[in-house]
Amino acid sequence: MSNAKRSWILALSACLLIGCLAGCGPDVPENPDFSAQTEERDYASSVKLDMTTSTAKLEVTVKSYVDGDTTHFHVPEDVMENGVLKGRYLAINTPESTGKIEEYGKKAAQFTKEKLSAATSIIIESENSTWNPDSTGSRYLVWVWYKTADSPDYRNLNIEILQNGLALPNSAASGIYGEAAVAANRQAKEHGYNIYSGQKDPDFYYGEAVELTLKELRTNIAAYNGIKVAFNGIVTTNSGTQGVYVEDYDAETDMYYGMYIYYGHGLNGGGLDVLTVGNEVRIVGTVQYYETGNSYQVSGLNYRQTKPKDPGNIQKLSDGHTPAYVLTDPDTFVNGKVSVEREESLTEAPYAEMALGTSVEMKNLTVKHVYTTEYEDSSSYGAMTLTCEADGVTVSVRTVVFRGEDGSLVTEDAYLGKTIDVKGIVDTFDGTYQIKVFSADHIIITN
Repeated sequence: MSNAKRSWILALSACLLIGCLAGCGPDVPENPDFSAQTEERDYASSVKLDMTTSTAKLEVTVKSYVDGDTTHFHVPEDVMENGVLKGRYLAINTPESTGKIEEYGKKAAQFTKEKLSAATSIIIESENSTWNPDSTGSRYLVWVWYKTADSPDYRNLNIEILQNGLALPNSAASGIYGEAAVAANRQAKEHGYNIYSGQKDPDFYYGEAVELTLKELRTNIAAYNGIKVAFNGIVTTNSGTQGVYVEDYDAETDMYYGMYIYYGHGLNGGGLDVLTVGNEVRIVGTVQYYETGNSYQVSGLNYRQTKPKDPGNIQKLSDGHTPAYVLTDPDTFVNGKVSVEREESLTEAPYAEMALGTSVEMKNLTVKHVYTTEYEDSSSYGAMTLTCEADGVTVSVRTVVFRGEDGSLVTEDAYLGKTIDVKGIVDTFDGTYQIKVFSADHIIITN
């Protein structure tokens, strides 16, 4: 056979083969098999929100952002008595950015916040016709959908987080959008996005702890956000919610500076013993802005029993100490200013801002009004906010839940119209500084 004839036969065969593939192959299915995808795909838009199905759905707004896979939403009171549904995203586990600090946790939290902040509409959806609590009993498992002004279509945020490599799948295959969720995660792996990149997280602090004082930390707190720090202080109060308050005295300014330390579930018995009230301790942890509480805290603590002198450990330095309970007049608390050195310049800051997290005492407060948390499903059911006055100045005092010796709730009748002395921790709520009281013994009725 001549070379020319052989070339013609090969060319004809190729044409026939191409024609068969193009004309004789199966049609692309209307709902393609996600597992067969080889090119990069936007899985967050490949699934569609169907408002006609029987799953529970609700249009919501954001109350607060917690982390990448948890958001608190405003809902009607006939859905949740207190008007808030704490949404835990189905199918995903983002890296931690609250108690424990993990690589890409901050980026995942910021991703969720950016998407929902830009949304013109947010809809949450359950797996079935009811709102189902997670293992904590306080959060509810949801798919989160959002749309923006740029698009009329809703996107599935759970799947979008997966396809960007900002979460690991969590029982993803079993959900109603499980096929797309699994495919989105597989695609993120194939393309090496974020947690699958093998690269260091640019927002994560890998260095050794920065040694400083509580004064330096408190006066320049924003500069240390996301940074691992180490400092000494006295444990003054156990918050009862997996955290303690620590304070330290600075002779130069004649002030105490304090910080809330959140230890979460990360410490064993030995670590918890270190954080006993009255101990002087060395704290090593990461500074974090806690969005829900609108405040800074230190978290991500470690304690290795077998290596108590490990520089990354929290450590007990001494014991037998007591809180300062600095006697503070109401006008100073509400209107006072203090000089603060920041970036080699002096500025003024509110006294209460600099005293955050420290123990104070205030006397001769007249209780003018009492607000009581009345949501029975809330852990704060029965906690009170006392609006007090002294010398024409209004001071807010917030209590935890108080109970009498017989176990009954202490109610507003105990304080309304009375004159009181209080001991507590300087705290903030909705931009207002207040004194938070953790024991009924720390409110003394004087008149």
